[in-house]
Parts: sequence; structure tokens; C-alpha cells
Amino acid sequence: MGRMSILVSPELCIGCRGCQTACKEWNQLSGVKTENRGSTENPPDLTPNTFNKIRYVELPSETNMVRWLFVSQRCMHCGDAGCMKICPAPGALFRTDEGAVAFDKDKCVGCKLCVTSCPFNVPRYDEKNKISKCHLCAERIANRLEPACTKTCPTGALRFGERDALLGLAQKAGYAKVYGQADLEGLGAMYAFMDAPKIYGMNENPAIPESVVFWDNVLRPLAYLGLAGAVAASLVHYVAFGPKKIEEGKKDE
Repeated sequence: MGRMSILVSPELCIGCRGCQTACKEWNQLSGVKTENRGSTENPPDLTPNTFNKIRYVELPSETNMVRWLFVSQRCMHCGDAGCMKICPAPGALFRTDEGAVAFDKDKCVGCKLCVTSCPFNVPRYDEKNKISKCHLCAERIANRLEPACTKTCPTGALRFGERDALLGLAQKAGYAKVYGQADLEGLGAMYAFMDAPKIYGMNENPAIPESVVFWDNVLRPLAYLGLAGAVAASLVHYVAFGPKKIEEGKKDE
């Protein structure tokens, strides 16, 4: 099995939000109490209990009263994931064999650095200050089952499969370029857009903040080098001089 991904086709989405419901049911996520904001889009944003939501985009149309676009908002499972670069807790964020960026709440230290490093502003934190986000139904795909959201989609707006095969489907459907095909070493959630990404509320050129790249490439190795140097110096001192001895004058104090 190669790298697995989701292909999102907003033009096929009817806004039923069945994927939102399926995600909550499978992950046993409670509902979110919201207020009427004059839109049928609900909830207004991702939350610790909402891993996937449908963004409603309303545009003027020459042929109809309005043109509706429905876009799935979720973790993008970046090939080059900023959250994984910055996370200081080993194992809190990890890559599955299928390519998903998953998490272990027990190892999360609640620093929220992953939030600032994500180009898509995805990670959320629950009431216990632990990370919470889409994990691509990692336990399902590890057992040869597709994610709950794609399983329930009635129109094929969400498709799951091997990444290269999904790209081939998009090209056959007439999409010359797929959003996320090459961005950040390839996204695990790709989008077949008919228009510019910004129309769908997406970043045109997603990128990891330079500060995160500098930390991962320069500061982190230096920190490890400094720690290794301190340990090595301690060992050399121990071998050369032995353990620290209490001075005779201080022994009786």
C-alpha cells in the first residue's frame, strides 16, 4: 500500500454534511453548541470536537441567483508537516505507515507550538489542553477500511485511495492542477478546484513559517549537540577524576 490520501471535489459536494456527522460518530465526538449567525454553515470553525467541517462559499452567478461552493476543511496531512517539525514532545505527533499525521494525546505537553506552525491553522486543543484534529481515521485505514467521512459521502465529493491513483482520476476528470499535489511535499488531503484556491478560502501558496524551518534545521541540531557535549564532558571528567569527593573539613559539618 502506497501513501493514502483524500481527494476533495467541491463541485460535487451538495453540502449535506454527512461527512461531519460520520466523523463525529466514528470518533465519538460530542456536538458543539452554536448560535445562529445568519448562515447554514455550522459550526463556524474547526473545534476540538469537530475534525472535519464543510465551509460554505457564496458567489455571484451569471446563470443563477447564487453559486454555492462547499469545501471540506480538515487537517491536510502535509508531506512536510510543520507541526511535526516544531513539536518538542517525542511521539506526540507521528506519521503513520499510510502517510497520515496522527497524534498521541498522552504524549502531548500542551505547548500549542503546532498551531503556530500549521499553514492551514488546523490543530485545536481540548479542555485538557491536549491536541485534537483529524487523523485520517488512522485505525480504520490500518485495517484496510476507508475513513468514515469518505465512506459516507453520497456524491463522490470525497474520495479515498492511493495518492497517485487519485491524482490520475483528477487529471482524467479535466483538472490540470490539483491543489496540494506538490505543496509541502504533497498534501494528504488534495483538492480538485475549478477556480483559484483563494475563492474557496484556501491559501494560494501554503508554506511553513521560516522560524519553524530555522528551528528544525539549525537550532534543534545545535541543542542536541550542546546536550551531547555536556554529557560527553561529564563522562570525561568522571573517567579522569572519578566521582566528586567530600572534603575532609566538610565531612563532619
